[in-house]
Amino acid sequence: MQDGNLATQRVTVLGATGYVGGRLVPRLLEAGYKVRAVARSASKLNCRPFAGHPNLEIVAADVLDRESLTLALRDSYAVYYLVHSMGAANKDFASTDRQAAQNLVYAAEQNRVSRLLYLGGLGEQSPELSHHLRSRQEVGEILESSSIPLTWLRAAVILGSGSASFELVRYLVDRLPVLLTPKWVRTLSQPISIRNVLDYLVGCLENPDTAGRRFDIGGPDILSYEALFRIYAQEADLPRRLIIRIPFMNPKLSAYWINIITPVPVSLARPLFEGMRNEVVCRENSIRTYVPVRLLSCREVISRALQKIRQQEVDTDWSQAGQVRPPEWLAYGDAPYAGGTVLECNYKVEIGCSPEEIWQVITSVGGETGWFFADTLWRLRGLADKFFGGVGLRRGRPQTGQLRVGDALDFWRVLVVEENQSLQLLAEMKLPGEAIMQFQIQPLQNKGCELRQISRFLPHGLTGIIYWYAFHPFHKYIFRGMLTQIAKKAGCEIYSKPRSFSGSGEMCVFQP
Repeated sequence: MQDGNLATQRVTVLGATGYVGGRLVPRLLEAGYKVRAVARSASKLNCRPFAGHPNLEIVAADVLDRESLTLALRDSYAVYYLVHSMGAANKDFASTDRQAAQNLVYAAEQNRVSRLLYLGGLGEQSPELSHHLRSRQEVGEILESSSIPLTWLRAAVILGSGSASFELVRYLVDRLPVLLTPKWVRTLSQPISIRNVLDYLVGCLENPDTAGRRFDIGGPDILSYEALFRIYAQEADLPRRLIIRIPFMNPKLSAYWINIITPVPVSLARPLFEGMRNEVVCRENSIRTYVPVRLLSCREVISRALQKIRQQEVDTDWSQAGQVRPPEWLAYGDAPYAGGTVLECNYKVEIGCSPEEIWQVITSVGGETGWFFADTLWRLRGLADKFFGGVGLRRGRPQTGQLRVGDALDFWRVLVVEENQSLQLLAEMKLPGEAIMQFQIQPLQNKGCELRQISRFLPHGLTGIIYWYAFHPFHKYIFRGMLTQIAKKAGCEIYSKPRSFSGSGEMCVFQP
């Protein structure tokens, strides 16, 4: 399998909760490696199917915290760097990625790591290179400048069930019989399947001759995005799509248009589209000599991805890479310390169900199930979020059917999952503040249980306070209705009508 005793050496994966990292960790474990999976949230990793593997160690660390990163890399033979800061919560992702890469170099050298492996993007240095691809290039150059041999894999579009690129294609072609596209629709690229990316990542670790080298990686097809759209339509058994190029559609306008059609937020769609104007084709294929694998064609990848989606067997997806760190004001529970007043809207109801029965209903929330009550208002809120460049409701719920820490749930992110006790969600919609929503289940002494719905909001400035006052009547109406409908869906007897309660004397609680 691998040279000498490499399987006994520790391999650390930074970004283990991301789209690629979440699939690489089980591949390495299957190959017999001792793996240290590192992410900002250990709880997010603990919910993964591979979490109980005897050769796995889970460590929480932040690549922007040099001290925690240095501790996370201790006793590591090799380190995979699969971290990227581009996302909804980070506008200056290039600066953040630069700092993170510099921290990695420091931490790796302090721990005398033997190898670094980095997955970046294709693209040649030029004034026309997109901000996104230029940042990927810069990160690679920073890592390459260290004293540790770097294996730098440069990929174009990564295709597979759940990848951001694949989901863009899927939503666009599925939903639009006529596609209005910018001129980049005829730009050439060389997509590669996520399976082949993993083949190369593992294969490079097993071949020491790949250390200290750059490799372009791509699939067997070189084609335009227009051709990719047509292949998808054929594999999905859709009628032929009419593709019309619009010369005045710039990346910003394209990103807003895509945000309306797909769950991908503007902050992610824009850098992706800016990168699509650059031709990304392998300039050399030497990787095929060092790590020979059977490359999957775009048609094969799309066919397999659609099958996985239909069978609800998507291992990871792009939306799982979001941050799940609770806000400080929530973690500390001290509003003055955190710098503001936390506003609450809380309701509870006593019902004749066991915690297990009501839990099954609560955790079915989102996606096609909806939000139990006033779905029209929820959809309007989703449309408003889309209008302001947010993710909206179309992101849906996980393919697995179960909720895990870190999962995207429409325009929420799962923070806490305590089976039969508590489900806590962090708002990721556009808001003038920070918000959480939580369902709590507490058994009653005699029979049944008490179901609580807790909503907390930390306003940002006067706008946030105005927002809370303006929407508070709707919140009261919706939350009371949600509790009633959850109980009815579970077939529970309702002992009393939903009533408000105070969560904390320190916080501002509005009574009905």
